Amino acid sequence: MKVAVVGATGMVGEVLLNILEERNFPFTELMLVASERSVGKEITFKNETHKVIGLAEAVSKKPDIAFFSAGGDTSLEWAPKFEAVGTTVIDNSSAWRMDASKKLIVPEINASALTKDDKIIANPNCSTTQMVMVLAPLHKKYKIKRIVVSTYQSITGTGVKAVKQLENELAGIKGEMAYPYPINKNVIPHCDVFEENGYTKEEMKLVRETQKILDDRSIAVTATAVRVPTQGGHSEAVNIEFEKDFDVTEIRKLLSQTSGVVVQDNLDVNTYPMPIYANGKDDVFVGRIRRDESQPNTLNLWIVSDNLRKGAATNTIQIAEYLIDKNLI
Repeated sequence: MKVAVVGATGMVGEVLLNILEERNFPFTELMLVASERSVGKEITFKNETHKVIGLAEAVSKKPDIAFFSAGGDTSLEWAPKFEAVGTTVIDNSSAWRMDASKKLIVPEINASALTKDDKIIANPNCSTTQMVMVLAPLHKKYKIKRIVVSTYQSITGTGVKAVKQLENELAGIKGEMAYPYPINKNVIPHCDVFEENGYTKEEMKLVRETQKILDDRSIAVTATAVRVPTQGGHSEAVNIEFEKDFDVTEIRKLLSQTSGVVVQDNLDVNTYPMPIYANGKDDVFVGRIRRDESQPNTLNLWIVSDNLRKGAATNTIQIAEYLIDKNLI
């Protein structure tokens, strides 16, 4: 089993390597791959030093699995080249998510759709992944009509440059800006670029990817995505209108029984999900579970998850683990 990590020097790449070690992922050879400017850089993994190689060299080595976390343009150009030599690509960028010929996978929800023929598999957007982890069992039981979601997204979702911007601002240092405005003591209602309809790409990912993963284009979704000066995870306030009525106690019980979801919802002792608790964990945390009293069959939730782990690296590795377990690779 030869494994390549494409984008090994980035934030998600670093977390990918940590999780490969934590989960003792099976491989005989590990290739750390990045852009030409990083070729030759040394990275330590399991007390062994690995030199970063370029994409062309990685293709020539014909890995069995390539974990991609190097941006959409890189994926569009190179994923097919890996596919052509028999590699299964699990891609963390937005490049293939809405391609009708590619599967968009959250293993706990729809891994059963995968076959041996799926050689480029898309990993969802981080904010989508944590939301659908909670919504999937609710949709199955009560059928979702409409979702209104507002996100509070960590700077780590932007990358190293954004983390450095916040660090500089906290230290009073002028430096390179990842955002058009300061992020310290601020929130910016602008994640990714704006589309013609006035929504950002991040907001429209929540719309399109949710419908695809839940396999229901009838679900109406509207989103507002906001960047906040936190690290450790994304948070979401989610309002869900169902076709069927529900009992809040049953909702809590159902979510408590959902693999990968942890209910934190005890107001008597101020227990609710927060990034400071989600940081470094693979679960999706849900709380503030309450009926929307302004209209029928509607629920409010607060969802938090580490965007670099379940929102990106962990989900990617779980897809590979499923493929191995089912002899699809």
